[in-house]
Amino acid sequence: MKILKRLFISLLLLIVAGACAGLWLLYGSKTSNPHNYATVGDIPTPWGYERMDGGDAAYSRYLRSLSLKKKGTKVQLFTGGEAHFQSLCYAVVDLPLLSNAEQCADACMRLRAEYLFNTRQYGKIHFKNVNGKTMRYGGGSSRKSFERYMRNVYGVASTFSLSRELERRSLKDMQPGDVFVYAAVDRPGNHKYGHAVMVVDVARDKHGHKAFLLAEGNTPARDIHVMRNFTNPFRSPWFMLDEDAGNLLLAVFHYKASELRHF
Repeated sequence: MKILKRLFISLLLLIVAGACAGLWLLYGSKTSNPHNYATVGDIPTPWGYERMDGGDAAYSRYLRSLSLKKKGTKVQLFTGGEAHFQSLCYAVVDLPLLSNAEQCADACMRLRAEYLFNTRQYGKIHFKNVNGKTMRYGGGSSRKSFERYMRNVYGVASTFSLSRELERRSLKDMQPGDVFVYAAVDRPGNHKYGHAVMVVDVARDKHGHKAFLLAEGNTPARDIHVMRNFTNPFRSPWFMLDEDAGNLLLAVFHYKASELRHF
């Protein structure tokens, strides 16, 4: 009788724990920034992992310093109103959009350019347009000139130009600031649009396994946001890296390993 009682209590505890875990996951998948983190760097790493810098430690620190909007904030469209598919967003980055043309590739260029502008590396701010012509920034410390330059870039650059401009990086060498990008012309079939997402943080465990955070913009123009990992909700928003993978499912987007690139 005592054994049956203990088994019943154990089963009941398992049911309660499972229900609590289910509610926690449901809440976390419906609410942006559920723990009200202030910055990307405040998002805790998976257990046993530590953050790592890339070749440019200052760039890594800048991306981690990106401010996040408060818990429950919705991803807003530039034209007003809430974007569809809010569940894709783990947390909204507190960075106002510059135009209705600031979409996925533009968001990656924006984050890169903001780092260079904020660290006064003005001469390094340049991007190529779809015709391969380099567009250089020449406005110095003027915020107004910088934003005007970025709006001009948005109008003539795309996933096509970004994928051609950036250099390939192997998965095993992934660093903060890298970009997953493909252009529509690189995908045979019915792909009308390309897509780009930025690696904004990377962590590593003692065995060398890596986890990473992603941020994206999208079409139509909307707030840049940290992406949620649906395939591993207990690790979300961290994505666990398989260095030997030929293809990766990142939220709802499929990428080839060869589509990881860097500035």
